[in-house]
Amino acid sequence: MPRTSGPETREKLIRAGEELFASQGVDGAQLRDIVRLAGQSNPSAVQYHFGSRARLLDAVMAERQTRTEKQLAAELEKADDGLHGLLTALVAAEATELRTERGRRCLRISAQLSHESGVRTRTPHPTLDSTVYWELIGRVEDCLADLPEPLRLERLDLALTLIGAALADRARQYLARTTPLTDEPLFLADLVETTTALLRAPIPRREP
Repeated sequence: MPRTSGPETREKLIRAGEELFASQGVDGAQLRDIVRLAGQSNPSAVQYHFGSRARLLDAVMAERQTRTEKQLAAELEKADDGLHGLLTALVAAEATELRTERGRRCLRISAQLSHESGVRTRTPHPTLDSTVYWELIGRVEDCLADLPEPLRLERLDLALTLIGAALADRARQYLARTTPLTDEPLFLADLVETTTALLRAPIPRREP
């Protein structure tokens, strides 16, 4: 009988969650399918090991965050402190997830959760509080001090959503074994330029 306790089973459930949250959606994936894919016979295995669906998702994202936080810290050490340099560091760190099938799945999941980051209210999601990623968000916002606060926060959230969505789409193409329109270095460089342009766009004039 398959084991339903212990760290080995927990890891199997995380891997199964990664696969199904990525392919079927965070809201679409069924816990029974995750349990089955993990090779478990106990239908309550997720509840036993994680307590809830949300905590399984947090566990999936925690492993991805551990990987990218290390990369982001290293990128920031060599980055220019201006907006372009900070965005280059962010994109480079996030793009390391494209190197593995597991990372590609996690990018697809992350893009679905961008609305939960807390950027617009400056209240980080608990998993982002006191992270290098959240520190970078603050530094990027400092570069946009000439924008009115509501516009600044909205643009910043949109820019981060754009980065996540673009990387998730590239990950989808890699997982599907399709050939992207551009090679990866050009894609990443263009993503930095596009995001920088979004954040630096002139403040719209309001008609009287």
